[in-house]
This record gives sequence, C-alpha cells and structure tokens, in this order.
Amino acid sequence: MVRPRSAEAHRKVLEASLELFSERGIDATSMDAIAGASGVSKATIYKHWPDKDRLALEVLSWMLGLDEERPEFNSGDLREDLIDALTWQPAEHRREMKNRIMPHVIAYSARNQEFGKAWRERVVERQREGLSRLLECGVARRRLRGDLSVDLSIALLVGPMVYRNIFVTNRSMDRAPREFVEQVVDAFLAAFGTAAKKIRG
Repeated sequence: MVRPRSAEAHRKVLEASLELFSERGIDATSMDAIAGASGVSKATIYKHWPDKDRLALEVLSWMLGLDEERPEFNSGDLREDLIDALTWQPAEHRREMKNRIMPHVIAYSARNQEFGKAWRERVVERQREGLSRLLECGVARRRLRGDLSVDLSIALLVGPMVYRNIFVTNRSMDRAPREFVEQVVDAFLAAFGTAAKKIRG
C-alpha cells in the first residue's frame, strides 16, 4: 500500500524550490539543493516528481494560484465581466515572488522548448478558455458581432496588458490597473460590439 504524501513535506518542497528558483534560476538549482533546503530527502522528492521540470511546473502553478478555483464572470454585463476577468489576480499574496521568478522562467522556457510548451498550456490556456467563453457568450447574446474571431479578440484584449507590463512597468506578473483595463475593454467593444456597429451603419 502506498503511503499518502505528507502535506507538510509537500509544502516544504514547493516553498524551498520556489525560493531557490527565484534566487538561482531553474537551471542552476539542483535536486540536491532542494532536498537540503526543504529537509525532505531526494529519494522522497523523486517519488512524487520524476524530474525537475515536473517539480518546477507544479511550483509555478502553485505560485500563480492555478490550484485556486477560477471565478465565473457571468453577471450578464459583458463589459464588467471582461474587465473583471482581465483584472482578476489569483495568489495575490505571492506577487513579489512572482516578479522575482518570472525572468528565470522566461529564460528557462526559451532554452527548454518542451518545458515552455507545457508552461504555456498550463497558464495561458486557462485564461484563454475563460475569455473564450465570455466572448462566445457575447456573440450568442448578440452583444458582439457574429463574425468575431475569438483568437484575434483575445490578442486585442490581452496584448495591451502584456505590452504595459513588459515595456512600461517591467513587472511581468502585475495586473494592469482597472482604469487601464476599462479603456482596453471599451476600445474593444467600440470596435466589435453590436451597438457600435449600429451607430456606424
């Protein structure tokens, strides 16, 4: 019979890994170092994570709060729902750690394409699915144009946030202020909302 994983040991490994990845980067952090910092044996760590990439993915998911239940933004007000979805920030209490580790994650993902793909699927796809549902609902309720491209719409909504965080604030994990998000959503609705189409038509 397999013994259940110790929740305390599990947490210690995640916390130690996150701290070391933030300080040294993923490449430069060994499983020996994680075992030493966490006080959990390397053999035990390998029982639950077959390699460092698997451990890193779980650490990053935990750091970003991907284990938290994502709220459903379905108030019936498309504008407010889009703004709420774009400003929602899970694991807010780990913001400083997020900003410390993300440059290492980006660099590691560039060198390790398999890890980068798994990371994008785990993080980006989650947000994409939520926004897709909102946009499809907007089309179904005739708040958005019927010929709307979901992929283009997500790029137009998320792109300004990425630009602001990378080129303006240099803090890749900070959410944009609500006022900024409101301007982005209003510009999007002015271009693709059905009310705007009627005014132009």
